[in-house]
This record gives sequence, C-alpha cells and structure tokens, in this order.
Amino acid sequence: MNKPTKIALVGRECVACGCCVVTCPKEAISIDSGVIALIDSEKCIGCGKCSRICPAAVITIADRRITV
Repeated sequence: MNKPTKIALVGRECVACGCCVVTCPKEAISIDSGVIALIDSEKCIGCGKCSRICPAAVITIADRRITV
C-alpha cells in the first residue's frame, strides 16, 4: 500500500483542546501531557479534517518528505 503524500503538522501555539483528536478518522492524534497535539506519522493520512476543525488554526497539511 502506498504511503499518503500529505501529513498534518501542529504548530507550537496548540491549545490542546482535543477537537482534532475526536475528528481524526484514523486516531492519529493524541494530546501530550495536556499541552500539545501530537500526530502519529504512521497513521496520519493527511485528510485535513483536523486542520479544518482546529479553533486555533495551528494545524496545517503539508507534503510528506520522501526519504530514501
């Protein structure tokens, strides 16, 4: 199976509200110590749902870097 070409990235301004956690269809997001959302790069499909729901507008969708 091909790896998705996009991934979600969380900015430092994250307020850890949890909206992204409940929105993610792949359960790829968790809140670390109640401080910031973390993205599991193995699970994230880059769909953008978390970015659209983020009230702080700190989640962006970016191209994955392809490493050899």
